[in-house]
This record gives sequence, structure tokens and C-alpha cells, in this order.
Amino acid sequence: MKSATPKVLHEICGRSLVGHVVAAARELDPANLVVVVGHAREQVAAHLGAIDAGVRTAVQYEQNGTGHAVRMALDELGGGVEGTVVVVCGDTPLLTGDTLTQLARTHAVDGNAVTVLTAEVPDSTGYGRIVRDEATGAVTAIVEHKDATDEQRAIREINSGVFAFDGQLLEEALGKVRTDNSQGEEYLTDVLGILREAGHRVGASVAADHREILGINNRVQLADARRLLNERLLERAMMAGVTVVDPASVLVDVTVTFERDAVVHPGTQLLGATHLAEGAEVGPNTRLKDTTVGAGARVDNSVAERAEVGESASVGPFAYLRPGTKLGPKSKAGTYVEMKNATVGEGTKVPHLSYVGDATIGDFTNIGAATVFVNYDGEAKHHSTIGSHCKTGSDNMFVAPVTVGDGAYTAAGSVITKDVPPGSLAVARGQQRNIEGWVARKRPGSAAAQAAQAAAEDGADES
Repeated sequence: MKSATPKVLHEICGRSLVGHVVAAARELDPANLVVVVGHAREQVAAHLGAIDAGVRTAVQYEQNGTGHAVRMALDELGGGVEGTVVVVCGDTPLLTGDTLTQLARTHAVDGNAVTVLTAEVPDSTGYGRIVRDEATGAVTAIVEHKDATDEQRAIREINSGVFAFDGQLLEEALGKVRTDNSQGEEYLTDVLGILREAGHRVGASVAADHREILGINNRVQLADARRLLNERLLERAMMAGVTVVDPASVLVDVTVTFERDAVVHPGTQLLGATHLAEGAEVGPNTRLKDTTVGAGARVDNSVAERAEVGESASVGPFAYLRPGTKLGPKSKAGTYVEMKNATVGEGTKVPHLSYVGDATIGDFTNIGAATVFVNYDGEAKHHSTIGSHCKTGSDNMFVAPVTVGDGAYTAAGSVITKDVPPGSLAVARGQQRNIEGWVARKRPGSAAAQAAQAAAEDGADES
């Protein structure tokens, strides 16, 4: 990956590569789930603990092959493992729980000692080919591309590197794996030959979609996997009743949820634990992270993180809802409005060009254009409260902490530093004074002076 980040911790669609594999494995409801860690093990183990507290880790201090890695996992469990052991790769994020369930079911029904997850691919170049017994369908060999005959190279069924084993037979066979190969490593695939020679059956389960077994080894493959997973997630949403106008331009995380009749417009990113309720409409060109959008609400050309948009509320265009913002039903955060740690009541409107930070605004209040909630004194943040049914003028500044009572008005251009009683009008601005003739005296000969002179002459003529 040419990265300071361990390969399995690279993310697609809101989850690390190993996180996707752990989530798929969890769908089997396993008695134990062990992840073998080696390179950057402290970092990987910490990540695993954060995403799934039930995961156990086994350390492979020396990377001596896949068979050795599985031995470390069995040692972590104390040996004597009974039942089915499923082995998966940590860099296959497209693998699904349904495919693993089918693998385990095939393994049990066919009574296999080991069952290989295989896939039929359009181009099998470079992959290990699955050779079967024509009569029984059992797997007789996995032949690497370099060792395959021309006839075997024509086979399109390949080995995925994912297996289901009989636990006891696996443990016994691993003890017989040799290291007399070019790499001097213990190969897990050698277990298949050992079990076959002992008279046990080796079977296969074919993945419905060959793309599920794709591994990630570079940034190009990472991007390809992201695209495929994104398509899968959007297809699932659309089949559940969500309109995605242009799927090619929409990005979505695996943790995003939808209700029917939600609409997603082009250029939209839905990330984290974002939820779109029934009839919500988002986009175009919108980025939501960990944000809830209520039924019938509209978010247009905006950014929101850890925010709540109430039912039938309106956001944007070009609004920014920062963490802690809660918009009530039928409220509005309009054009070029930024909010942070703000609670806005039902039907309240902040239409345009305003900043609302650390504030509570009641119901059915209107905040005038170019309003600023001055919440920071250089040392600490302070809270402002605006009541219900208030009308605040344009170009107001509310210097926190301050409270404006229910039904109060504030005049345009005011700097409100004191509490305003309910039903009052607050005026906090200098009285206007006109100095006549100032331009002629201070800017003689200027265009302004000439225009003023012409206006004065026109006025004299009219009189």
C-alpha cells in the first residue's frame, strides 16, 4: 500500500478492511473469533478492540506462512477445538456473511473434512485452479497457475483462500505440514493434500459473485473495492424504496440507514451513522456524517456532522451544521448559515448569512440576516437563549451570555449585551446624525461631490 497505515486498517465505505471481514464473520455467530496479527500488531489490535470487544487476537511474531498463522489462532484457543473452523483473509472486504454461511452449510451437509470457498472468474490467470473429481465433485487438487497444464489453465474455478475445516482434523494435519518449500513456510493449502491422503473428503462451495473474494494489495484495488461495495449498498437502498438519482456520483457508508421514499441527489456523501427518514431529500452536493434527517426534511448543497434535522425542516443551500446542532420540525437553517451546539425550535427560521453557536432558540422565532451569536470571550464559550415568537433584526450581535424573552423584538444593527424582557423592543445602536455638506468640504471635485451638487441643483429647480 506504500503507507504508514497497516493494509488491513485502510478504510472503504466507513469501515476498515479487517472491520468488514470481522463483520461478515460475526454473521456466523461464532463461538470464538480470533484475528491473527503480526505487522503493526499493537495498532491493529487496538483497532480491533475498538470495533468489536469480543474479538481475540493471536500474535504471529514471525510470519512463517498461512498454516503457521492458523496454528497461532488455535493455540490462542488452547487447542482441542471442536466443530467447524472457518478461515478467512483479513483483506477481503467484499466477502459477505451470506457467502460464509453458505460455505459452513455446504461443509456440514457434504460431511467434508475441509471445504474450499471457490469462485468462477472471467480470467483465472495467476490464480490457483480447482481440480475436481468428475464423478463426485470432490476437490482433488488446487494447482497454482505456474504449475498448471494447458488443460488446467482453462479452468475458471479458482481458490479464494477461504476455508471451512473440521477443527480436530485441522489441528492434526497442521502438525504434519512441512516447510521444505521455496519460501520455507507452512502453507495452509498443504492441509488439503494431507487430509485427502488420509482418506477424507475435500469439497468446495462456489461464491455467487466472484468479486467477493477480491483481496486488496494496492490503492487501485482499494478504489475498485470501494466502488463495488458502494454499488452494492446503493442497490440495496434502491431496492428498499430509496431514490438515488445518480448512483455513480453518490458515496455511502455501510452504517448509513434509510427509510422508504428518501431521495438522494447527485454529488452527495452519506457517512457514518447517518439516517434519512421517510421522504427526506438530500443533495445535490451535500456531505452528511452521523446526521439524522427527519421525515420530509430537505438538505441542499450543505455539510452537516453529528447534527439532527427535524421533520419537514429545511437546510441550505450552503449551510454548515456542526456537532450538537438540533433543528426542530419545520425549522430552517438557510443560505450561508453556520450552526454549532445550537437547538432551534419548531418553525423557527435562521434564513441567511448568520452564525448561531452555543444557543437555544425557541419556537416560531425569526432571526434576521447577518446575525452573529458571539459565544467566545477568548477564554470560554457562553450560551445565549432566544425565546419563542421573537423577531430579531438584521445585523444583530448577541453577546453571550444573554437571554431574549418570549415575544421580544430587537432592532436592526443592535449589539445585545443585556437580557431583553419578554415582549420588549431592544435597541442597542448609536443614534444617526447627518452632517450636511461634508462631501463638498472634505472631497471637493470628487465624483461624489459633483453628483451631490447636481442633485442639489435638480432639487432647487424643482422647487
